[in-house]
Amino acid sequence: MWRYWAIGAAVLAAVAGGAMLFGGSGRPTLLPAQPAAQAAAAPATGAAAADPVPEASEATREQKRFARYDRDQDGKVTRDEYLANRRKGFAKLDVNGDGRLDFDEWAAKATAKFVAADHDKSGAMDAAEFATTAVKRKPSSRPKCPPTAAAPAEES
Repeated sequence: MWRYWAIGAAVLAAVAGGAMLFGGSGRPTLLPAQPAAQAAAAPATGAAAADPVPEASEATREQKRFARYDRDQDGKVTRDEYLANRRKGFAKLDVNGDGRLDFDEWAAKATAKFVAADHDKSGAMDAAEFATTAVKRKPSSRPKCPPTAAAPAEES
């Protein structure tokens, strides 16, 4: 007889536990790791507000950009400091070193890409050759969703 009482008590405890977990009483429940002060500060809507993810402010990004240009760290970006990165790029393009860029120097990378893609050396690219000039994209940093399980084929 005591077994029936024990089974009945276990069933009642399971029902009471399920009611507490899934009851939805409309007020936030305290989790063991959640301090009582934080629960008291929860909004009255019933859902505990998630801590916002800290983001870099625009001022911080701008300060970092400014620091990259301000080479001597005097708090001012001079014309020479501002143009330093552009001079390096210009020097790479100015192949003959005359201080001037003609169109061929400026378009050297594009010209080399065209010559490499024109496999039959006809001076024109067909669709297959043109497809090789497409920009190679970096893979997305977002996680990919797992493939969905294919539904089993119905047999007739």
